[in-house]
Amino acid sequence: MGVLASLFRHNPRRVAVNAVYRRIVERAREPVFYTEWGVPDTLDGRFELLALHAFLVLRRLKRDHGATEAFAQELFDTMFADLDRALREMGVGDLGVGRRVKEMAAGFYGRIVAYDKGLADGAALDAALRRNLYGTAAPSEAQRAEAATYVLRQAAALEAQPLAALLAGEVGFAPVAA
Repeated sequence: MGVLASLFRHNPRRVAVNAVYRRIVERAREPVFYTEWGVPDTLDGRFELLALHAFLVLRRLKRDHGATEAFAQELFDTMFADLDRALREMGVGDLGVGRRVKEMAAGFYGRIVAYDKGLADGAALDAALRRNLYGTAAPSEAQRAEAATYVLRQAAALEAQPLAALLAGEVGFAPVAA
């Protein structure tokens, strides 16, 4: 197959990855996070919600690592390519974009570790949410509790989701409110 033909070939995994990423972005943009739960409606707050939801999906994919490694890597790459594009659209210079994306990727890896610990320990989850999701904001205890309950509910919903559905581009997030 020639190079041009390969560009137009249908890639089912790519289509599914894009669908999963769209669902992650859609969920991260839910107004309730900003209006009721106290997440800052800033570039950082939006990145934090994107990172949190990507973590939840990637964590589910990790359970079946052998069957999902390429899919998970492509999802990660799609997310950071989109962040790169967004930074460029905001006017960040070419030299600054690469550095910023590397910093974001390193931060994302740190969040994965913190949220993984948090799913095993409620106090660690509260600390991870305070440090990452809320940053410099001062959410109420009720807002933090709602966010922690939400994270646990989403992790459980994704754990219950069949792998085939995820690999087909379907993300089974639970409703935002219980």
